Amino acid sequence: MPIEALVTLKSESLSPVGRERIRLLEAVAREGSISAGAKAVGLTYKAAWDALDAMANLFGQPLLETRAGGRAGGGASLTPTGQRVIVAFNRLEAEMARVVRAISPDLAGTGISPLNLMSGFLMKTSARNALRGTIIDIVADALAAEVAVEVADATVIHALVTSESVRTLGLCVGRDAVVLVKAPFVVVAPGDVPPRTSFRNCLHGIVQRVEAGAVGAEVVLDIGGGKTLAATITAHSAQALNLAPGKPAFALIEAAHVILAID
Repeated sequence: MPIEALVTLKSESLSPVGRERIRLLEAVAREGSISAGAKAVGLTYKAAWDALDAMANLFGQPLLETRAGGRAGGGASLTPTGQRVIVAFNRLEAEMARVVRAISPDLAGTGISPLNLMSGFLMKTSARNALRGTIIDIVADALAAEVAVEVADATVIHALVTSESVRTLGLCVGRDAVVLVKAPFVVVAPGDVPPRTSFRNCLHGIVQRVEAGAVGAEVVLDIGGGKTLAATITAHSAQALNLAPGKPAFALIEAAHVILAID
């Protein structure tokens, strides 16, 4: 039986990117729409959007250009970054397969599968929102620190952490970091005018989609730069706030609810 290398790119703080997500990206590009691409790889429309959002957030740039309209939910095509991601991943898989074939004789009879050596790089996270950015400011005292992370042009998320965490993680201005926020911690306020609020983070965006069930709803906001934020609210709230694709809204997040991670 031929040996196949399965590559999964992970980090302690990032959602994993493996063959399934790359194949989805390829399918969307091939079929010309997210709905058709999702169907081609056996995913629901929502699962496909979630995977594509995660990839865009974690690679730090949009991988797809989308256009609204049409019975199939509009069209989609790869950005130059999306094209490079696919090429790089396929090349990495091919190189890993070559390495696996080379070391297989040395592992014969050991009970160790060479494929077990090709697992991902670190761990997964349960946070719905994981956005890569760059630290642009740190204000600290003896106990606490506020860290500002720019996740897109003119889009900054503030995190409140301990000063000990700043030292332990080696946080400094200019260093890349990943912002983690659980979806239930994101509050959505509709409109174009920033609400008067005590929330440290008030991020303007456009409602990209709303998935509502009998009780709960997930609202995804496009916050620019190919980045999105997902919020979990009640279905009643989504209806009362008249949240719908294309409408402006703000994502409100307490700084203490933001977790920072580094590679």
